[in-house]
Amino acid sequence: MGIPEGMAKPEEQRLGPVLRRRDQVQPGTTDQRLLDTEGDSEWVHTDPWRVMRIQSEFVEGFGALAELPSAISVFGSARTQPDSPEYEAGVRIGRALVEAGFAVITGGGPGAMEAANKGAREAKGVSVGLGIELPFEQGLNQHVDIGVNFRYFFVRKTMFVKYAQGFVVLPGGLGTLDELFEALTLVQTRKVTRFPIVLFGTEYWKGLVDWLRNSVARAYALMQACGLVDDHVEGCVARGGK
Repeated sequence: MGIPEGMAKPEEQRLGPVLRRRDQVQPGTTDQRLLDTEGDSEWVHTDPWRVMRIQSEFVEGFGALAELPSAISVFGSARTQPDSPEYEAGVRIGRALVEAGFAVITGGGPGAMEAANKGAREAKGVSVGLGIELPFEQGLNQHVDIGVNFRYFFVRKTMFVKYAQGFVVLPGGLGTLDELFEALTLVQTRKVTRFPIVLFGTEYWKGLVDWLRNSVARAYALMQACGLVDDHVEGCVARGGK
């Protein structure tokens, strides 16, 4: 449990609200220690304290975000480069969402997340970043105006859904897919209602949509009901807010 193989030890580490740098960086994350099934069993005696910490994360998140205006959560790859068309699209989407009256919520990291936060900030809107403790610390990008760092993924996911009226999903990797299918599952099980999900970038998402159509019929029907694919910022924003 620690830094992934082949990856350099980070110079900076955020453990919830605590910042560690240089020699004070510790191996592993809170999530890793929670999910670890190896080692001695002494950790079982600390679970009541873990429950308190989890509870505190919910309290901090609810407190920080309770007064947000209507918002849209925007997801996408942390590896999107600033000189790429996808980054520029993220900036335009963030800006257009603010102009349509929404706050913008992202994972607070670099790439597509930074792009959406940048667009929201440039449009003088509310730019929110919900960070996560990782072994390879990214931190919150400079365009975040309200930022909350979480130890646990499931607490962070709750905030993305609770304080958003819809999702806009840009091209991304496993984390982006995780958020997409989490939202689709919540809609399918009727844990949330009237929750639009827009996939931005027809060419990127075509393979996934085709696979769902041919192999997972009920999932494809669900996407038809609550999710749309669009290549245009204006259409993406209009559909994401409905």
